[in-house]
Amino acid sequence: MRTQIKELKFDGQNIYIGIDVHLKSWNVTIMSDQLHLKTFNQDPSPEKLLNYLNANYLNANFFSAYEAGFSGYWAHRKLIDLGIINIVVNPADIPTTQKETASKSDPVDSRKIARFLRSGVLTEIHIPKIETEGDRILLRTRYRILMDLGRFRRRIKSLLYSQGIPYPEESVSSSHWSARFMEWLSDHVHLESESARLSLTLLIAEAKQLRSLLLDVNKKIKDLSRTPFYERKIKLLKSVPGIGITTGMTLLAEVEDIHRFNNLDKLACFVGLVPTCHSSGEKESNGELTFRGKMLLRSYLIESSWIAARIDPALSKAFSDLCKRMPVNNAIIRIAKKLLNRIYYVLKNEKDYELCVVN
Repeated sequence: MRTQIKELKFDGQNIYIGIDVHLKSWNVTIMSDQLHLKTFNQDPSPEKLLNYLNANYLNANFFSAYEAGFSGYWAHRKLIDLGIINIVVNPADIPTTQKETASKSDPVDSRKIARFLRSGVLTEIHIPKIETEGDRILLRTRYRILMDLGRFRRRIKSLLYSQGIPYPEESVSSSHWSARFMEWLSDHVHLESESARLSLTLLIAEAKQLRSLLLDVNKKIKDLSRTPFYERKIKLLKSVPGIGITTGMTLLAEVEDIHRFNNLDKLACFVGLVPTCHSSGEKESNGELTFRGKMLLRSYLIESSWIAARIDPALSKAFSDLCKRMPVNNAIIRIAKKLLNRIYYVLKNEKDYELCVVN
């Protein structure tokens, strides 16, 4: 007489998990090779997810995916440690139907991720090492401090303009916000209103604090560039005209490993130095730069291109030729891609860049 089997085993079967990640909850969809098994809500905990999977799909092979976003990569690393084969995907790379766009919800998103994970059409993004991710955060923090400092400087300017106070004649743009200029703001600007004086004092104090933080983070980045992991690479990058420590460190932290790009086009696409393209039949047109890419790194490279176009004779000639047939701002984008080509070459081949001579 046969006995009833009370324990289900899923030995060798694949289970696909789509996770829609939020701050306080995860919406999870579980699918097998043929069926949609379950969609449910749970706490944002990889351990709880694994406990549920082991309790209901014992000995199965678990595959999961979630969208890159605010949550970073901690969940990915934890899922991998727990034995779940996880990937992180760019939200823009997940196919979406019109119906899913019109009726967007967390269950719809998690089912969509699970479905395309099962079909094998999702492409995972590169996950940096924990150390590289920390360096990346430091460099992005520097940029945010710089932006905050710029906002407080503009507020001080606005306050001075509103009170009819001009800048001292001997000061020039390069000397603004130096220690001497900040001293002039504190000691020689006199406002009639006590409230206005208090406002200016508070704004100056905040600007000084941000300036001090910026100096500290710059020192930390410089020290970081001298570590064994970065020292040789930074030396190579500084041989390229226009590339300094900040731009070089930002590029190394964002790219991490130049060898994961097979050619320049893939690197340019990663950075965001490729145009949008629309073609139909015999008509083809290129638009503005793609919205995808590393915006901070792209802005640094374009800024560096203005310097490189003055220093490097070959880039200077190329820039002059480009300006004859297109606007200056479009020409500098082309120079930025040429500059990126030089960066790709020196990192890939580990050779210093040598300035070209124009005959």
